[in-house]
Amino acid sequence: MNHLCSETTALLEDIEKRINPEVEEDLAFCWKEFLYDRFEGDIFIPHRKLISAPKVAHRDININDAVEDYELMLASQMQSVSNMLSSHHSSLCIRANYGTGILSSLFGAGIFKMPRETNTLPTTRSLNDTEKIREIAERGLPDLMGGFGRRVFEFGEYAAEVLARYPKISRYVEVYHPDIQGPLDICELLWGGEMFYAMYDEEELVHGMLRLITDTYSAFLEKWYEIYPANSEMNIHWGGLRHRGKIVLRDDSAMNLSPALYEVFAAPYDGELLQRFDGGIVHFCGRGDHYIETLSGLPGLYGINMSQPELNDMEKIYRCTVDRGIKILGFSHEWAKKDVTREGGFCHNLSV
Repeated sequence: MNHLCSETTALLEDIEKRINPEVEEDLAFCWKEFLYDRFEGDIFIPHRKLISAPKVAHRDININDAVEDYELMLASQMQSVSNMLSSHHSSLCIRANYGTGILSSLFGAGIFKMPRETNTLPTTRSLNDTEKIREIAERGLPDLMGGFGRRVFEFGEYAAEVLARYPKISRYVEVYHPDIQGPLDICELLWGGEMFYAMYDEEELVHGMLRLITDTYSAFLEKWYEIYPANSEMNIHWGGLRHRGKIVLRDDSAMNLSPALYEVFAAPYDGELLQRFDGGIVHFCGRGDHYIETLSGLPGLYGINMSQPELNDMEKIYRCTVDRGIKILGFSHEWAKKDVTREGGFCHNLSV
């Protein structure tokens, strides 16, 4: 039995009291109506009917402390849940919050913690050495408990044991899958900028690494879902959104590729993971309009989550997504209001 400090216990007890099953079930129902094409409005805005203020003081926890202590990680995440209960829009959820370098750390990339005063998630240092990448590719699947892996899975088990004491938290706070990025992002995080040159000079090696990363990704997520099985109808990610399918992939590195290179080096591996995990959504920062045509054709793609619409030809994005029944999730409210008058609107497929 895990023993908690008084502050963590008070936080959990406060959240347990504040969760209103009727309110959370109504919010989930509204999301399901949207995701399964029964929403009839222009822009879906998730809305919690009743919010509640915390009865305990806010607790600031530095992320550098949280990554070293499972109780502090849980308290940090549950502090976010407390904030969500004071919000009209967020769905209740937490994650093993160890940054973008979880999967790259399994392959030996050095963990880099940000200066404490930045209070920012850690990442990993790129190897920037093609010969080391070749050695990694030859070694095959890494130990899933290496790097950040052990912390992720041990935190998952720890949180499951603690939260089992709180029936409403266990029922209504979803533990979503860690930020393990996507195959191309992990490859760049591990390899560094040399990866882009290698797409021309070492094409076979790049595919070999992407194959290995994709297999590792699958094994890692399967192991995670042994602790927290995914929901077959919809899942939560990032607090503000829900989605169909069991996976959220990140494609931030793809903004650096031409459409032809995306089709060769990203789409096959993203598509394989989408199909293996019963579909999902893809997130990208920056520009994505140059490869959206290929992305939107991947089987199992239920939606996209994007930032910076100002960097994109949004009419092209809309044609390839909402016009085809693919959701845009967690979009800019300001931008959505501006574009809602476009011909055809958003076809009931956009949420903010």
